[in-house]
Amino acid sequence: MASGYGMHGGVGRCFSFWQEVMGCYVVNTSSDNDSGKMKCTLALEDYYECLHHKKEHARALAMQAAYARSEAATARDDAPSAKQIRSLGLLGKDEESKQLLGRD
Repeated sequence: MASGYGMHGGVGRCFSFWQEVMGCYVVNTSSDNDSGKMKCTLALEDYYECLHHKKEHARALAMQAAYARSEAATARDDAPSAKQIRSLGLLGKDEESKQLLGRD
């Protein structure tokens, strides 16, 4: 809120950005000339990002898409076969178990 107080009585999360924007406008504009307000576009952009988080959301979506692409592109070399999955790796290994137990 422009008053500086948030919904729960404290300072609003974007109030400091709003103060930067207003300070920039006061310093760079006058009642006769408004051309200096173009210098405040970066501060205004930061204020809008604080309010709406559009860049942060776009960056998160891009990271999720890149992660999904990388997961789809890399094949698992050590992936178990369907037979190993069904037997849990325990069936069909009688010889190996006899050798481990020391029985002939």
